[in-house]
Amino acid sequence: MDVSFLGGPCPQRGVGVVAPFDFALDRELWRWVPDEVSLHLTRTPYVPVEVSLDLARLVSEHETLSDGVRALIAVSPEVVAYACTSGSFVGGIAGERAMREAMTRAGAVPSVTTSGALLEALTVLGARRVALVTPYTVSVTRSLQEYVAEAGVRVTGCAFMGLTRHIWKVPYRDVAEMARRAARRGTDCLFISCTNLPTYDVIPQLEAELRIPVISANQVTMWAALRRLGTRAVGPYQALIDPAARSGPALPDVEQQQEGST
Repeated sequence: MDVSFLGGPCPQRGVGVVAPFDFALDRELWRWVPDEVSLHLTRTPYVPVEVSLDLARLVSEHETLSDGVRALIAVSPEVVAYACTSGSFVGGIAGERAMREAMTRAGAVPSVTTSGALLEALTVLGARRVALVTPYTVSVTRSLQEYVAEAGVRVTGCAFMGLTRHIWKVPYRDVAEMARRAARRGTDCLFISCTNLPTYDVIPQLEAELRIPVISANQVTMWAALRRLGTRAVGPYQALIDPAARSGPALPDVEQQQEGST
């Protein structure tokens, strides 16, 4: 069979991703990526620490991030993303900015982080009141609340699970239940934290049910990285990705229970 007429593969655009050593959801990241873009992932070195503020600090050290970026430069990504929420909010807004600067210095390409992408997404959505869902312990969840508050965004509700390992095994039904507990009247947006928490398929369901934009750590990371390339993330009727999905009535006036909140 003569395939010479095909002319070879289409040009590839690359997004480099530095993820923590325990990241298990590579396939979920790919689901937001259009066909002409490839993801190139590398991981931080293993450390024997459970999910905690200590781990967040260890996997976000500038030397670790720079090593990860340098490992990706050989395949010429156009942007590099650090895919870790806690690692990018643990140092506050100044710490997140310093991380991006260190990554850019190491690779001479634009850089984004999950927590920086979160604030970027809230700005695009015009959200000043946010509900939070996390799989974290209380201390890590509080650090996220402080990061969001530092950006001038009010936290209207919060639900967390207290997990320190195997977060990628949490089923969608548990994510949805936490979202229902966290959502409140007057909330502009709900954010599901942690790049190791599966969210892709549950986002449209929750947006239809809660009638507010629902964003997640992996979603905002890919969305922000692809914006730097001048292209759009792909996804089934998600408010962040599709402006047509952003309008709708406010959260229904129903009494909601909040369990495990801070």
